[in-house]
Amino acid sequence: MPHSLRSDARDNRDLILDAARAVFATNGLSAPVREIARQAGVGPATVYRHFPTKEMLATEAFADKLRACAAIVDEGIAEPDPWHGFCLVIEKICEMHARDRGFTAAFMSAYPHAVDFAANRQYALSSVAGLARRARQAGRLRADFVLDDLIVMIMASTGIRAASTTATVAASRRFAALTIHALAAHASA
Repeated sequence: MPHSLRSDARDNRDLILDAARAVFATNGLSAPVREIARQAGVGPATVYRHFPTKEMLATEAFADKLRACAAIVDEGIAEPDPWHGFCLVIEKICEMHARDRGFTAAFMSAYPHAVDFAANRQYALSSVAGLARRARQAGRLRADFVLDDLIVMIMASTGIRAASTTATVAASRRFAALTIHALAAHASA
């Protein structure tokens, strides 16, 4: 984002991105820009001034998701107790997927080359692998844990759907709790 944006322009940009994430999550990437503008409380011309194409708008909204995922992983790594950090990552990633409502899958399908997803994924996986190693060494994570267990859990969490976002988030929290219980060292005994 250019540093020369006035504060009201930055505010509009943030409103547009918030609205885009909400609209894309509800209506998919085919949602009209006019609806995003309406939800943001700006005119369509303002949306196009900040994001000349819908792909640019969707890409920026998705980049925010990638940054949020990296922040979750970094927060988990920063925890002094590696098991607590590992659990935090699972809980927050599950909730993020519950709120995503298929946006990531739709974005990756529509714009597969817009973002270097592989680099972001590699960073997250290698960081979580290090965190898991520390949790295992602390005796809190099952000795037979492999990173593929976490990948399967993440894949499963993306399939959680309910009638409302609130119900989906509640179900994802329950799923995260069950996953954590299954991965705890006591579960392997």
